[in-house]
Amino acid sequence: MNLLKKFFSKKEEPIRTYNDFWNWFQLHEKQFFEVVKANGDVEKLFFEKIGPKLNELRPGFFYVTGMIDPKTVELIITADGEIKNFVFVEELVAASPAISGWKFTALKPSLDITDVTIEMDGTWYSKDNLFFYPNDEPGYPDEVSITLVHEQYTEGKDAILTGIYIFLDNYLGELDFANTIDTIRFSSKASATADLIPIEKLKDYLRWREKEFVEKYVDTEPDPALETYSIYESSLGKEGMLVAVLNSALFTWEGKASHPWLLTVRIPYDGRKTNGLPDSAAMELLESIETTITQKLTDAGSAIYIGRQSARNTRSIFFACKEFRTPSRIVAGVQLYYSHKTPIDYEIYKDKYWQTFNQFVS
Repeated sequence: MNLLKKFFSKKEEPIRTYNDFWNWFQLHEKQFFEVVKANGDVEKLFFEKIGPKLNELRPGFFYVTGMIDPKTVELIITADGEIKNFVFVEELVAASPAISGWKFTALKPSLDITDVTIEMDGTWYSKDNLFFYPNDEPGYPDEVSITLVHEQYTEGKDAILTGIYIFLDNYLGELDFANTIDTIRFSSKASATADLIPIEKLKDYLRWREKEFVEKYVDTEPDPALETYSIYESSLGKEGMLVAVLNSALFTWEGKASHPWLLTVRIPYDGRKTNGLPDSAAMELLESIETTITQKLTDAGSAIYIGRQSARNTRSIFFACKEFRTPSRIVAGVQLYYSHKTPIDYEIYKDKYWQTFNQFVS
């Protein structure tokens, strides 16, 4: 213990790049290996060491570890389901060096159904008590919606929902779980409205739906003529005004599902004296950021600009994206570039039919 304390007390260079992290990791990997192999205090002697270093790169890295054979430790870097961080997890692991005795994995991998048995608070989750069936979603033919059935589920039993989500995360893998399912409902056996399908057939069903979807929307792009911007205004009472400028012509476009990932960029401003809206000084910076992001995304050919909204001292800028990796990289770069002027936050989530904007559709 004293040796470890002395070892980690040395002054170390800041972590700026993926290579910086892996160079640092290689200096300590033998100590980390021994901690995991001996089933020691992994939290204190491993995770509490790598956590701050990964945070120097960017927040949002999580990790799981264990021995996959007597001579190899696997370190899984995960985004814990946060879509905007997936690409950075993948990049970090792609930059990892070959180190004897180590396997590095980006995002929680898919497991064979026979290897996924979870127990939480006395309830078991496995292929023996989980089932599913597809849901028909009228008006949304490409929506992948399923109902999951657990033999002990009753409405309001949230602990079982948590267990089911953890099961899916392990069975499907972190990436496929995010990519392949749009909507999940839950039911008991008694309330099921369709024949139950064994959970081990879920992967095959999702692969089939994904193949259909990709073939249907390959190279789908909106007609450039679909550009009619509408102004929406609403009073928020004591919170001031909401003003949105959105390309309303896109809301009737039949190819919306080809750009299923919605990106929302949020930038705060001081609107206390202007009814929650930006003043002229704030507007100049907001326009600059919006133009920069829009241009970069357009040049990359990965997103459609939908519009923006100002309310409650926050500018929100909306894009519909083909995929999530390129927008994540671009916005993170803009976020860093403007960090000395204003904080910028963003989120990416799947919404195939852009139902987020239903409030603006008559």
